[in-house]
Amino acid sequence: MSTSKTPRHHWRASDLRAITLLATDATTAVTTMAEGVHQSVWRTLGAPGGTSPAQARGLTGLIYRSITGVTHRVGGSITAALTRLEPLLQRIEGQGDESLERAAVLAALNGVMGDRLQASANPLATPMTLRFQNRPLDWAAPPGADQVSGKVLVVIHGLCMNERQWNSQHAGAPVNLAEMLREAEGCTPVYVRYNSGLHVSENGHLLARQLEDLVRCWPVPVTELSVLAHSMGGLVTRSALASVTAKPLAWPGLLKSIVFLGTPHHGSPLERAGNWVDVVLGSTPYSRPFAKLGQLRSAGVTDLRYGLVLDTDWQGIERFRRQPDSRTPVPLPAGVACFAVAATTASKRSPLADRLVGDGLVPLHSALGEHDDPHRCLNFGPDHHYIAYRTGHLALLSSPAVAEQVMTWLKR
Repeated sequence: MSTSKTPRHHWRASDLRAITLLATDATTAVTTMAEGVHQSVWRTLGAPGGTSPAQARGLTGLIYRSITGVTHRVGGSITAALTRLEPLLQRIEGQGDESLERAAVLAALNGVMGDRLQASANPLATPMTLRFQNRPLDWAAPPGADQVSGKVLVVIHGLCMNERQWNSQHAGAPVNLAEMLREAEGCTPVYVRYNSGLHVSENGHLLARQLEDLVRCWPVPVTELSVLAHSMGGLVTRSALASVTAKPLAWPGLLKSIVFLGTPHHGSPLERAGNWVDVVLGSTPYSRPFAKLGQLRSAGVTDLRYGLVLDTDWQGIERFRRQPDSRTPVPLPAGVACFAVAATTASKRSPLADRLVGDGLVPLHSALGEHDDPHRCLNFGPDHHYIAYRTGHLALLSSPAVAEQVMTWLKR
């Protein structure tokens, strides 16, 4: 990993513009919510509404529209001014490394509302990048051939995380499973950073293109690819493979193995619980405007309700409307050795623990690809899955037992 001595910054010049955009959106959202509550009360008394059921009319509606209009004008003016100032501020701040704290905050923010950040062109939206030694890969200036090998390990993080969080600790000692595999197998880890608030399938398309660029531009011929994916990263990997069926690419033919760590192949009950919040809040005219609070969840989060990996699983569907699991089954890729690691905080398996306990975020049967519908089962081989007991979702990254099992699989 990089040991750069350049200063690490919590802030960037573009953050001022980003915060202004967030404040503008937040003020507009609160105003819209207040107007919705106001109009819900009036509507129960028989008062007429505006052009839509959530809008007020007359002087009241004019006041709400004025607040929204002024907010956008002021926010737009400040944003334009800061855009002109950014080049000067960037020269003043220098080119220091990003701090761990900043990277973690941005990862969490993108996971919660990354789709909104991208839609509003907010500078805080995280583009997908492949990273080597803590730096984005630049194919105009790739690493030297003496720094890499032809065996590439693609390392993909989960929701609200970033690639630097693969660095963890166990019993006070640093642990990075990807680096352990580099030392044991001679592979070169390439980390993926992405906006986990986007739809899984959107990230899947982006990943497929990034991996094709990697195979084409890598300093030495790529002889094999392996993937180490945590949580949502496993869904993004499966989505990337599913997206290349209509357009053949070179990288899938080099893919030898995928290790899924705590991937919610069939979703997570926590997101389905969030969906229940939407239903409950939307059940009365008084609470309905507050359902917007539950709908701050990003597209990436709502994809975790059932583990959606295809565009067709969400296109044309209201993602906050409660509905059954109607996704198209996507099997594991043929010809690729696939392994699943699942965790449970329980000390042993039981029907209740498998479905309700899991690792605190993902049920055991979901991480193992098991399903009541045989057509949805992923059918990992009998020696291709492993259960880590008394282990939480994030602890998968630092578990010595998990590391030992993964290295055994990939050596074999």
